[in-house]
Amino acid sequence: MRPIPVPLSTGLSALLAGFLVVSSAGTAEAGTQLQATDLYVATNGNDSNPGTLAAPLKTIQRAVDLAQAGTTIQVRGGTYAPSKNLQLLKSGTASQPITLRNYNNERVVVDGENMPYTPGAVGSSIPRPERGAVHIEGEYWRLVGLEIVHGPYGVFGQDTSGNVFDRLVTRDNYESGFHLQGASGNNQILNLDSYGNRDPRKNGESADGLAIKEGAGSGNVLRGARLWNNADDGLDFWMFDNSPILVENTLAWGNGFNRWNLPDYQGDGNGFKMGGNGVAANHTVRGSMAWDNSAGGFVDNDNPGKMKIERCTAWDNPKTGFNFNRSSSTLTKNLAVANGTNASLGSTSTGSGNSWDLGGTWSFVSTNAGTITGPRAADGSIPSSTFLRPSNGADVGARF
Repeated sequence: MRPIPVPLSTGLSALLAGFLVVSSAGTAEAGTQLQATDLYVATNGNDSNPGTLAAPLKTIQRAVDLAQAGTTIQVRGGTYAPSKNLQLLKSGTASQPITLRNYNNERVVVDGENMPYTPGAVGSSIPRPERGAVHIEGEYWRLVGLEIVHGPYGVFGQDTSGNVFDRLVTRDNYESGFHLQGASGNNQILNLDSYGNRDPRKNGESADGLAIKEGAGSGNVLRGARLWNNADDGLDFWMFDNSPILVENTLAWGNGFNRWNLPDYQGDGNGFKMGGNGVAANHTVRGSMAWDNSAGGFVDNDNPGKMKIERCTAWDNPKTGFNFNRSSSTLTKNLAVANGTNASLGSTSTGSGNSWDLGGTWSFVSTNAGTITGPRAADGSIPSSTFLRPSNGADVGARF
């Protein structure tokens, strides 16, 4: 029998999209498609290559353009410094996300220094498409093991949902390290390190380690983050309307100091800023720590919602360790020591089992943060430590 010819295309994208496969008997198997496959990128690659491990592409954006639902983009180690930001505008699916990751745990750096607005002029506005060295508006992506630096924001997501951001580093960017806004829900941010982010454009007023702001979307989760030495706050949920966010096992320290000699410095310096401007959202924070920030530890910032703050620790913040006097929150088994004011709950928030409820004098097993702020464990988690555990063994505060 004469073989049935199979349509071919000149681009790898057509191969990835799939076509009829010829069986060994020479007949076309109707409905059979090639599966989405891995694409490889390397600094010594070529965008005319097929994107295999042996013949990789050169740019991450080319791989993104070729990807479809189910594709995994494997990026070899090295620094990638494009003149335009990476645009993740297409979408995967819930069952077949698009994955962009470092190959075999190699160190991959996306350097945005050559992009516009690094930094922008004082008082200027960054056009939406140019925000972020990695700009995502698609859905159902997995970003794994990338280091994103010197961008006009590190990661910037707008109206993006269903994503997993795993073991990213967003550092030394010219705005917030990691930023989501708009209609963005069901995102998981896991084991993020975000530090040294500043905004000369706004005199330090808005560069946070992590910001989920000015939008709405249920199901967002932050776990295992470390947010430090950022110009404004460690974490900021400014005006994320009626959309509870879950935060667990997260650290914020050293935020709000002018480490860059920015003029007319405006950095706020809270570890965890839970909203603001009278917009209500019932966030939950568990097992987290804030210390040595320039202002407060955990603050409602005029979010009038019913938040839950459980088993958290605030130490050595010059303002208030736990400030929830403008919300209707519930604080349980938290530990506050050596802050300007340890706790301010006002007349509407309540608490039980907290260090200020129990009274007495509190000290720690260790005030050496070296382990908890050092290299992460092999699985990306924060290492175990006795840092800020109460000396008396009381069941209050965070444990790592």
